[in-house]
Amino acid sequence: MLTRYNNKILNVCTFSLMKIYPFKIPKQINENLVVQVDQGNSFYNKLHQHKEIQLAYILKGQGKLIISDSIHPYTDGDIFIIGGNSPHLFKSMDQVEERSHMVSLFFSEETFKEHLLKISELENLHHFFNKAVSGFKPKTKTKSIKKLMQKLPKTNKLLRYIIFLKLLRRLSNCEMSVLTDFIYPKQMSNGDDRRMQIVFDYIIHHFQNDVTLEKVSELIHMTPNAFCRFFKQRTNKTFFKYLIELRIEHACQLLKTNKDISIAQISDQSGFRSISNFNRKFKELKHVSPSNYLQHINGTLVGIPKD
Repeated sequence: MLTRYNNKILNVCTFSLMKIYPFKIPKQINENLVVQVDQGNSFYNKLHQHKEIQLAYILKGQGKLIISDSIHPYTDGDIFIIGGNSPHLFKSMDQVEERSHMVSLFFSEETFKEHLLKISELENLHHFFNKAVSGFKPKTKTKSIKKLMQKLPKTNKLLRYIIFLKLLRRLSNCEMSVLTDFIYPKQMSNGDDRRMQIVFDYIIHHFQNDVTLEKVSELIHMTPNAFCRFFKQRTNKTFFKYLIELRIEHACQLLKTNKDISIAQISDQSGFRSISNFNRKFKELKHVSPSNYLQHINGTLVGIPKD
């Protein structure tokens, strides 16, 4: 039975390749606001980056958003603002039974920021661009933002621009949670990119096992100390902090979707060899114990913070 759960976890978490792919947003000549609708069994499954800022509204889908150095769960109704050049990936949790559906608006800062600053009536909207650098998830004004995003696929260019201004107004003034503190101003070098690809690929395939610093550093021909510096400089967090965050996010997904697995099994299948360590790390990241988190999911406990 444990082998079956191992395979299920691997199917959920395996990335196609952990290389950061440069991505070109397809657009027509003289098109500055690009609306894209993604529908299918899963979203684009490669870690990628594009120069455009992305406003993403997930109408349907569940999984994890990997962005720069951070991991965030997503579900139906979530909204994310992803800064230009931020490596990211919407990793769908279920690629068979659930259909994924997302509406995105892409635009470049260089096209609009100076333009807005030149119009005094719109100058307050430039606060959005300062907030977008790190990426964020709006916590207020979400109802009106969703309504505007849903209108985008059916609009002409003029109406699209009007909706764009309305979105910036709401997003400039909303309360938010920051997605990442680590900013990628450009693509990594080919050598760094390849080494990070090897490291991420190894983590994704082996996170449920014992992962040692010596083994990982050996994969890219570095000493453990050199690897620690290398990883921290490129992700803004330690290797083990990233590993623990990944394990905890998968534990959360198992708690949500596998009601027949015990917390002890989830701890083991998420890579923790000690249930007490699992409980401690879970509470550090989620601010509640795994059992209270499960009660909240089942609706038997109220007042627990959301992910």
